[in-house]
Amino acid sequence: MSDNKEALRIEILKYLEKHSRVDLSELAALMGAEETEVANEMAEMEKEKIICGYHTLIDWDKTGVEMVTALIEVRVTPQRDRGFDRLAERIYNYPEVYAVYLISGSYDLLVTLEGKSLKEVSRFVSEKLSPIEGVLNTATHFILKKYKDHGTVMIPKKEPERMLVMP
Repeated sequence: MSDNKEALRIEILKYLEKHSRVDLSELAALMGAEETEVANEMAEMEKEKIICGYHTLIDWDKTGVEMVTALIEVRVTPQRDRGFDRLAERIYNYPEVYAVYLISGSYDLLVTLEGKSLKEVSRFVSEKLSPIEGVLNTATHFILKKYKDHGTVMIPKKEPERMLVMP
């Protein structure tokens, strides 16, 4: 792959990561490239699974929908010849599971889970996650407030609270 093509791909990916709804012609103009060239690169990167999907970031707190997000640290026993992959696959196949990461530190996996209530998430952990053979223990952390998510600040900036003083 040429250096110019690689540089264009990286520019496209960085921009799309923050602005997935950008118009194709606008993106091409920003990249200084032809619209067809950008479209072809995006299609090729989708085919190669470099671009894995497009997501919309929603502030669910503003919708009135009750939702709880939990981060669950999971310590497991790696399996011979498969390491963490088989256990991770078993966990990510649950529809409640939003994401699974292999992490460093005292735990092995970080599972992100969304549910309707604390009780629902707790039930998932105790009835589905903890009984899996190879899971040694878990630690559940609930997200109480999001300040920044996927690079986007979720809290609007407050206007200064100083009063205007007239002379």
